[in-house]
Amino acid sequence: MSEGFRSLVARDFAAIRARDPAARGAVEIALCYPGLHATFAYRVANVLWRHGLRFPARFLSYLTRAATGIDIHPGATIGPGFFIDHGAGVVIGETAEVGADVTLYHGVTLGGVSWSPGKRHPSLGDGAMVGAGAKILGPVTIGARVRVGANSVVVSDVPDEATVIGIPARIVRTEAKPSRDPFRVNLDHHLMPDPVGRALARLADRVAFLEARLNARQGPVPPVGDPKKTRPANCRH
Repeated sequence: MSEGFRSLVARDFAAIRARDPAARGAVEIALCYPGLHATFAYRVANVLWRHGLRFPARFLSYLTRAATGIDIHPGATIGPGFFIDHGAGVVIGETAEVGADVTLYHGVTLGGVSWSPGKRHPSLGDGAMVGAGAKILGPVTIGARVRVGANSVVVSDVPDEATVIGIPARIVRTEAKPSRDPFRVNLDHHLMPDPVGRALARLADRVAFLEARLNARQGPVPPVGDPKKTRPANCRH
């Protein structure tokens, strides 16, 4: 086993300890995490694939899918620090490219939309996080540290640091949220921004500001519908 292979496996193992608060020890991680088992089997199958042993690679990935419910094509390219949380139903296609320190939740698909040869699956940048049930389809590029909301369907490129949600997915935030720990990945995929709520909050702030200016100029404004006070106190007939 080469030094590079051992380094990849060690990074994958360390990613679980760093990102999953439920991970209580090395033995538990080694025995009870199907995402780690599937990733390790993929690393072996990928070595076989790159050395031209295509059938053994595919057969190993088939056995791994039967055991873990995770389907990773041995021809995919996956960087170090890869973490599949829970793992059931994850599918990664042949020409998918995944950067370093990427996190996928259960039900994620990195799939193709064409039978044409060549690049037909997504590319994910370093530190990307894909929420449960999300589908990223076609040869699209997902930038570094992108967050894809649960059950979203992404069919177009996404720039670095963006948050996308919906079907089809749309960008709802592009500013990077400061991290309190530079060695951890932001796993708050349930805290997706609400653009409608944000717009309403800004509107409410604007109304409050205008009311304050009006009060300063002509006194308190009576409540809406008050029959006794329909005009400001300093209004002249």
